[in-house]
Amino acid sequence: QVQFVESGGGSVQNGGSLTLSCIISGSIINFFDMAWYRQVPGKQRELVARIGSGGATKYADAVKGRFTISGDNAKRMVYLQMNMLKADDTAVYYCNYAPALPDYWGQGTQVTVSS
Repeated sequence: QVQFVESGGGSVQNGGSLTLSCIISGSIINFFDMAWYRQVPGKQRELVARIGSGGATKYADAVKGRFTISGDNAKRMVYLQMNMLKADDTAVYYCNYAPALPDYWGQGTQVTVSS
């Protein structure tokens, strides 16, 4: 089993910044990418950013140049630095592997951006 625990969300104004953290416990899958996803009520969860074991990163077009994903394998943590936040970034953010393990979603952390 694996557990993902997200934290760091909050309410910020348009243009603000937040850093999300995710701690992973349990059975680690070293050869999967780690990723951040987000979901808005009534919409499908979408992949925001992913990072491979070698450090290669990939971002959704909507967040390129504003978000940075990073990881600390020793601490089993993944981070998402979010800058220049917009109202469209408002969502619940989750971490998981990529591809995601569908039965192991955490509670997520709410990010609210107000204009």
